[in-house]
Amino acid sequence: MRDLHLPGRSTVHSVNGMCATSQPLAAEAAISILRAGGNAVDAAIAASAVLCVVEPYNTGIGGDCFALLSKSGSGDIVGLNGSGRAPKALTLDKLKAVGGDLSLNSVHSVTVPGAVDAWVRLLADHGTMEPGRVFEPAIRLAEDGFAVAPRIALEWRFLEGHLAHDADASSQYTRSGKAPKAGDKFRLPVLAKTLRLIGEKGRDAFYEGVLAQDMVTKLNSLGGCHTLEDFAETACDYVTPIRTSYRGREICEIPPNGQGITALVMLNILSRVGLDGLDPHGAVRFHLEMEAARLAYDLRDRYVADPSFGDVPVEWLLSEKLADELAARIDPDRRIDDLSTLRDPLNRDTVYLTVVDRDRNAVSFINSLFFGFGSGILAPESGVMFQNRGSGFVMEEGHANCVMGGKRPLHTIIPAMVVEKGRVTMPFGVMGGAYQAVGHAHVISNMLDYDMDVQQALDSARAFPGAEALDLERGLSTEVREGLVARGHAIKDAVMPHGGGQAIFIDHERGTLVGGSDPRKDGAAVGY
Repeated sequence: MRDLHLPGRSTVHSVNGMCATSQPLAAEAAISILRAGGNAVDAAIAASAVLCVVEPYNTGIGGDCFALLSKSGSGDIVGLNGSGRAPKALTLDKLKAVGGDLSLNSVHSVTVPGAVDAWVRLLADHGTMEPGRVFEPAIRLAEDGFAVAPRIALEWRFLEGHLAHDADASSQYTRSGKAPKAGDKFRLPVLAKTLRLIGEKGRDAFYEGVLAQDMVTKLNSLGGCHTLEDFAETACDYVTPIRTSYRGREICEIPPNGQGITALVMLNILSRVGLDGLDPHGAVRFHLEMEAARLAYDLRDRYVADPSFGDVPVEWLLSEKLADELAARIDPDRRIDDLSTLRDPLNRDTVYLTVVDRDRNAVSFINSLFFGFGSGILAPESGVMFQNRGSGFVMEEGHANCVMGGKRPLHTIIPAMVVEKGRVTMPFGVMGGAYQAVGHAHVISNMLDYDMDVQQALDSARAFPGAEALDLERGLSTEVREGLVARGHAIKDAVMPHGGGQAIFIDHERGTLVGGSDPRKDGAAVGY
């Protein structure tokens, strides 16, 4: 239990159901769905839709999602890949011929949104409610307005310049070019109309007809090669989760094109270097964690890509032999010098949420636009803000993750679940773009190596191996910083805290739920 003399959050406990999100309005919407008889899938989609309204810089219907689903707590987990693809006409040669690139504001970085297709598919296959009913809380907030939360207001203000590149985006997401302040009431009437139309007419209302035409017209006006056919053919895929074992538990992730395998490689390394007995907030622990991360991300940037376009060596990446070799490279007293620099150092963000219902159906769910407000490009009639996931591709011919029409890019967003003795014991996730894989390993290690509860594991100070130096949160002590420098690391203060996170521990023996939500965000775990 936490020290009640000190500031902090207690874990949240309930019996019937729970939702943990980065925004209380989304958690409340999910609980209202559960109380009305919906299941965890219904509640998760409701929460995600609300977040697209109240946390619009992080997520939206113009983005992607991934989900892990456990029925009745079973360790036999269903995975869903709802990430979109590059337009079929896009090629590396065409991109070079027009002098284009995959920068954050480029129309060529816009991949076709996959989230709506995945939402509707999940509801049809595993939910109990129609989309219109599930979208009701989000539509109401978009129409009537919502009060902007503090962390959201801060990020929104930072992104005013990004929105200014597109007049349509600025007109719908600022007031005369200025972001709303914390506590301001903000409305999104165009997005409300689009959500209502999807709720009434289903998936095709988004990917065909007037909404699709609006999106394609906007993208084409900026030089994009997106077509109505690209939108109409969008389809999510069920996938088999990948797993590794850490201290007697199985950690489950979505397979590539997601970066979840990076977290599993990290855990495989950390299981061999031995974190037992170390100070969880000490220099040695963070040195070992950062070295494991640098080794894992080096492999990520070389091999993780869309497996439909080439072999991704998942079995080898998760092998004991490779883990042994990687762990042997780590010197507890010195930084490895000959590793490539992480190619994705920017702090991008997303929303992660998890829901567990009365029947112990559990959903681990993540939805994102990649950068804040994605590409900053908005389709005016539909209110759809486009993601810039294409920035996850590389422009290197022959690379596994080279940009190609119809291909999915390397994706940073990753939901996760823990399985023990054949039962899911914790759906969890950590936000923060590239940071997420480190976050998964950090939270799992906090709980299993250092016996922290879910809230303590999320609260714990974080570090990330950025391109130029280790990005350290201010919660790390002077002694930790000095110890890292002594081991050869360059260090700097992180501009913003690393991501956020949510988790729900399922106590099968006592029949209760234990939730945590990261204080780096405005969110909450709410149960009933």
